[in-house]
Amino acid sequence: MKWLRGPVGASAATVLLGVLVLAVLAPILWADKANAVNTTEILRGSSAAHPMGTDNLGRDIFFRVLVATRLSVELALAATAIGVLAGLLLGTATVLAGARVGRFVNAVVNIAVAFPGLLLALFFAVIFGVGATGGVLAIGLAIAPGFARLTQTLVATVTGLDFVAAARIAGVNRFRLLVRHVLPNIGEPLVVNATISAGGALLAFAGLSFLGLGVQAPAYDWGRLLGEGLGALYIHPAAALAPTLAVVVAGLAFNLAGEAIAKSLGQRTPTVHRGRSVPPPPPEAPSTDPGRLLVVDDLRVSFPGAGGPVTPVRGVSFSLRHGESVGVVGESGSGKSLTALAIAQLIEEPGRVQAGRLEFLGVPLLGNRANRRLLGTSFAMVFQDPMTSFNPTQRIGRQLAEVARQHHGMGPRRAFTRAVDRLRAVRVPGAARRARQFPHEFSGGMRQRAMIGMGLMGNPALIVADEPTTALDVTVQRQVLRLLRDVRAADDVAILLISHDISVVRQVCDRVLVMYAGRIVEDLPAAGLRTGARHPYTRALLAAVPDMTTDRAEPLAIIPGRPADPAHPPTGCAFAPRCTYATEQCTATEPPLEPAEDGRRVACWHAALVGEPR
Repeated sequence: MKWLRGPVGASAATVLLGVLVLAVLAPILWADKANAVNTTEILRGSSAAHPMGTDNLGRDIFFRVLVATRLSVELALAATAIGVLAGLLLGTATVLAGARVGRFVNAVVNIAVAFPGLLLALFFAVIFGVGATGGVLAIGLAIAPGFARLTQTLVATVTGLDFVAAARIAGVNRFRLLVRHVLPNIGEPLVVNATISAGGALLAFAGLSFLGLGVQAPAYDWGRLLGEGLGALYIHPAAALAPTLAVVVAGLAFNLAGEAIAKSLGQRTPTVHRGRSVPPPPPEAPSTDPGRLLVVDDLRVSFPGAGGPVTPVRGVSFSLRHGESVGVVGESGSGKSLTALAIAQLIEEPGRVQAGRLEFLGVPLLGNRANRRLLGTSFAMVFQDPMTSFNPTQRIGRQLAEVARQHHGMGPRRAFTRAVDRLRAVRVPGAARRARQFPHEFSGGMRQRAMIGMGLMGNPALIVADEPTTALDVTVQRQVLRLLRDVRAADDVAILLISHDISVVRQVCDRVLVMYAGRIVEDLPAAGLRTGARHPYTRALLAAVPDMTTDRAEPLAIIPGRPADPAHPPTGCAFAPRCTYATEQCTATEPPLEPAEDGRRVACWHAALVGEPR
């Protein structure tokens, strides 16, 4: 209970506890005094016998306010629970029901949020009828749109992070993804909003009862008492002041307690529950070509745009063999990461993935629901930013163990032991101790190693590393690249390394795919980059990387112009506006990716004229 240690938390907890205790005990202790009618004491002012005076039937207002605490708090909490539950369901519809249903729900929420909460409450109160039940439903549904909008925003932020994508690759279902990976990371603002809503519900219900739409006689809450005392406000102000103070104090207690809880919620670690046994994955379907691990033919990724579909990946074709290391290079926006995400089945609506052939281990990936298990056990992905690669609210060991529990049916203890072993395999020092730490306690290089370890929890045949060294210094970068090389050598794992740094790819890979404007423009051996590149774009990338022989007195080489806009690709060769070899043929017709000597491929009309790169 860390939230109790601060002065605000301790004070709020004390007041809130007092309100809740009063709600439980007051009706038991003082119900008779609150309901006792005394016609000789009608509308008396404050006195020693009646601190807040009496009402129009001579009943003690002070005791009536105390007894009304239970009904007022119960109704406010019930309305808040309905609003929070409805808001969560609406706000997480995109995760639970998919993008299409989510867009429809989001539109409904946007319309509802446009109306003031009080107007919504009055609208629903008329629909559900006068009384406590109708009031609870009315206020609950009036709270829901605002809570849903907040949830939508937070969910959209978290689901775009790498650790969620990693969980999807691991085969985590939608409900588990929401409960274990999304909600723990958005809990703090939701708790604050829920507690504020509870305080607001107290005031809203008091308003409904004050207007005669809430609690009906002979029952009473603070709002009804306020309405009864308002008539004599100028001669007997205590009758209206007492329930008003009760609403303010209770609402303030809820709000302050929520803020204090929220500050400690981000440090809370979810309890580990024993997962159900999952049967081992089915044997992989045999590949039609035992040597070809991944086959990509005419891969296209498109998104809707204002002027029609935007296709940032258009016609990518390549294959990858067991144990082969292939690099994908190109400027930002060339389609490298989208290609990898499409292969991993991580492109969601409204994005659309099409391919003439997309197979992994001989299994078609498009339109095949069974491929989740295959990807979860045989496909690993290392993302660009190590800080977003892990769920910040869960310990590293638990996140690695989830893969073994999900796909291999291991119990928690055995899965954790496997996680420690994998951390040790990727050379994380003190693996047993590190497994019990949170991601923020790891350095950037250690997080990348742990991410590779997560991929090794199964028996991966392919590791896709998307800019795995971008956020790391050169020393750690070299360690991570060496680790990938060692993993490949030890287990015959194929590697698809995505990078904008062509020098890094040259050191690690056997073959290089050069992408520009969503297409592969050259495919050649890494050893022949310096002397064998035949596309002007490949040569420009090489020239832009300084080395020990670069003349420091000269300005650094750059690629003139701007990358092609995927929404408006140029006619012909996309690189023509930036190319010194461009002719009318280049601007009129797009060159195909054709085989050249030694199994190379190049998409350039003037490949034979391109001289040796310096």
